[in-house]
Amino acid sequence: MNELALGAPLLVLAGSTAVGKTSLALRFARALDGELIGADSVQVYRGFDIGSGKPSADELDGVPHHLIDVLEPEDAIDAMKFAGLADRAIADCVKRGRVPIVVGGTGLWLRALVRGLVELPPVDPELRARLTAEAAGGGLHAKLTLVDPDTAARVHENDHVRVVRALEVYEQCGKTISSLRKAHALGGPRYNVRHYVLRRPPEELTARIEQRLDAMIEAGFADEVRGLLERHDRSARAFASVGYAEMVQHVLGNESLSETRRKIRKSTRTYARRQMTWFNGEPGITAVLPPNEILDALPALRAHLRPRT
Repeated sequence: MNELALGAPLLVLAGSTAVGKTSLALRFARALDGELIGADSVQVYRGFDIGSGKPSADELDGVPHHLIDVLEPEDAIDAMKFAGLADRAIADCVKRGRVPIVVGGTGLWLRALVRGLVELPPVDPELRARLTAEAAGGGLHAKLTLVDPDTAARVHENDHVRVVRALEVYEQCGKTISSLRKAHALGGPRYNVRHYVLRRPPEELTARIEQRLDAMIEAGFADEVRGLLERHDRSARAFASVGYAEMVQHVLGNESLSETRRKIRKSTRTYARRQMTWFNGEPGITAVLPPNEILDALPALRAHLRPRT
């Protein structure tokens, strides 16, 4: 990575879906002369806008937002690739005297950026083929729950890629991927980071999820998914993400809109709980109730985050 950015001051705003990360990050960007760097595994894809809560040009109002709309839905990305892209964006911000502000809720990506990735055994093609075949038949997530409940709690049962990889690691080295990552997380950070996780009371977050879902449907979520299915292969990974997976079924005529809405509400609440479970296990994080508590820290943050040019 660029030595200019190595150890650079960095602000990370993380948290669950619908907690208000982007709006708060924009306030910081305007107050600190900063730029946003996304850490969202759906917002990176072009066209996946409404269902991912991607900020519009009007919402950004001139604030640069890196790492959204950078990939086609068929393109592959993992935590390592994200960290490389984010490293370059951070280095560019620092070079131009701007404050890099990372915002998102994809926990593994944030860990890869802040602390690097744990070394895992290489892929065994025969083992992967066997587990992938098992995943297609169902029940693999239940198997993961038995051997690695921590990872199972963080990974959706339909995310066959991560389920297969976690079981691969366990079968190859006899250790769970969650235990290996916890040991790795005790190492020092790659940046001089202030890492905040935004929280809201459960009933407040539920209300925000409801309001956002209503707004998404009103904004044309179904039409967005219909257009994406016309242009892209349904196997594209983003179609399996929370909200999109359910809306695909509605667009294909398999479910009513009311049933789809109910399922999205349920899956989003489950996803939000998994996100917070992940962040609860991360070291070096300060949990705050947005927005006032963290805004009170602005003077100290301004001093910490002043770019070194």
